[in-house]
Amino acid sequence: FALVVALISLSFGGAVGLMFLMLGCALPQYNQYWPLFVLFFYILSPIPYCIARRLVDDTDATSNACKELAIFLTTGIVVSAFGLPIVFARAELIYWGACALVLTGNTVIFATILGFFLVFGSNDDFSWQQW
Repeated sequence: FALVVALISLSFGGAVGLMFLMLGCALPQYNQYWPLFVLFFYILSPIPYCIARRLVDDTDATSNACKELAIFLTTGIVVSAFGLPIVFARAELIYWGACALVLTGNTVIFATILGFFLVFGSNDDFSWQQW
């Protein structure tokens, strides 16, 4: 039952985040679709960590360079997702209100992605090979 509630909560979080992104693009006073490029960052952000989890044995208590590189790359992707709307707003491609909506959507989406890994990534019986 707890996994069903977690899955519904994560789905709701993803929908709310995408709603903020779409509001930043489609409201009549903004009407610019440049912020949709952050969707690429949403897709790319979990990839380095998923690859590192598959390559690294987690039984080792010491630090692992592969896992730290994956976290570094993921951090770069997330920072880029927050920086792109700010660059668009500074270049006057989008309005600052649209930038604020996109940044709010980024926060919700990345919190949802983090929540997914916290809920489904810690179970021993869960494996990426099942997907």
